[in-house]
Amino acid sequence: MRLFDARDRISAPPPPTVRVNGREISRAMITREIQNHPAESPMAAHDAAARALVVRELLIEEARRRGLIGKQMELGEGQRETQEDALIRELLDEALDLPSPSEPECRRFYENNLKRFISPPIWEPAHILVGAHEDNPDARDRARARATQIIDVLQAHPDHFAGLAQSHSDCPSKDQAGNLGQVTPGQTTAAFEDALRRMSPGSISHQPVETPYGFHVIRLDRHIEGQTLPFEAVREKIADYLADAVFRRAVHQFVSVLAGKAEIEGVEIERAVSPLVQ
Repeated sequence: MRLFDARDRISAPPPPTVRVNGREISRAMITREIQNHPAESPMAAHDAAARALVVRELLIEEARRRGLIGKQMELGEGQRETQEDALIRELLDEALDLPSPSEPECRRFYENNLKRFISPPIWEPAHILVGAHEDNPDARDRARARATQIIDVLQAHPDHFAGLAQSHSDCPSKDQAGNLGQVTPGQTTAAFEDALRRMSPGSISHQPVETPYGFHVIRLDRHIEGQTLPFEAVREKIADYLADAVFRRAVHQFVSVLAGKAEIEGVEIERAVSPLVQ
């Protein structure tokens, strides 16, 4: 994505004035909102920010038309909703009567998306780290050579791994004979994880594994494949996901209906004239 700069602002024409039912949304408000809408150009960012503020204005106007109060909720740690946020929340609570996802709907989603409900694999590795800062090429070369020598020893004497870890590793795990416990995806560097994925339980890496910390000699003690989680374990998360999807669609259509009844200038926004479909 290309970042826009000051030259874009100089060459671009001034954006049009944005109004909702005659009420102007100031350029200062749009400028403050732009930071929440990264885009490829200043105009695209401006339009996204303007649309967001138009939607907010439509919702607040509708809440006030219905006579809602906007009672602010405590958000924790001394923070409270703004009155406008409270108005929008009360409006959506009143306007959107959405059913909770049923058990059959949740189960159907589960059965159609089984790949999304697999537990991560688990590895139980041990390692010997020959540390070297990545900004020191000479130290990196020496570390690679030392790690290669350790691998040569282990090929002949794999039972010496614990002793070599205790005497040569630069990782605190040396006090546990190099054992790292259970590791799941994302808990190590990408190179270390890639090495684990290629290894079989009981094997020792044939080449040093390079990471920003240095060079690793890895032994994989155990590998537990990811398992499909039972429906009961993910039913609540599925219900939350489906409810959120229904809510977002309903809000989108509700806003489109409000936009269809409003006079909006300066920015394009989707409009609808049909009632909200639940």
